[in-house]
Amino acid sequence: MAKILITSGPTRQYIDPVRYLTNASSGRMGSALAAAALELGHEVVVVSGPVEVEYPDAATIVWVTSTEEMLEAAEFEFDSCDGMIGAAAPCDYRPEIVARSKIAKTGEPLRLELVETEDVVATLGAKKDFDPEDKRRWVVGFALETEDHRLRALAKLERKHCDLMVSNGVEAMNALDNTVEVISPSGEVLAALSGSKAEVARGVLRLVDDRLVCRRRR
Repeated sequence: MAKILITSGPTRQYIDPVRYLTNASSGRMGSALAAAALELGHEVVVVSGPVEVEYPDAATIVWVTSTEEMLEAAEFEFDSCDGMIGAAAPCDYRPEIVARSKIAKTGEPLRLELVETEDVVATLGAKKDFDPEDKRRWVVGFALETEDHRLRALAKLERKHCDLMVSNGVEAMNALDNTVEVISPSGEVLAALSGSKAEVARGVLRLVDDRLVCRRRR
């Protein structure tokens, strides 16, 4: 069996000591993927941002807050894993300057300068592709889009050096159900899955198990 890293949930990028940027990711998809992987007999490590959802007891959980912390933890855990599923929704931007004390209201507009954070999945995907010792590893990404789902998912698959990409819509955020397409590097839709996140996760893991875990063994 494989040891699988799963990133899950949102991250927080603080503006000042009490305010932060984040998103509506609940961690439910990450939790469902962890459960599905454990059902297949795999070992699971979850690197999770702040969520209220519970993860399976048999999984190892590493808690983080910011995108920078998620990347650092994921890089560390990936070294001992066979593959990674990036189901988290890390913040893509952070404030260029974080105020040391709470920003007081002045009655005037507050302007924030935002800079891009590093991409967790792309970083690990590049490590897997360009380090000869990492060739046996695999990376599965998630692409959440509001339009042109399949086209943008395929573009992300290529840019992030993924072996598979799971495409879903914004309606998946903080929801109990999900509808996804699993896309191969050739652009082929390997599966269209819909239902509870637990059902969708089992379908995704069956594909991962067959196309990535078992094939890499052979």
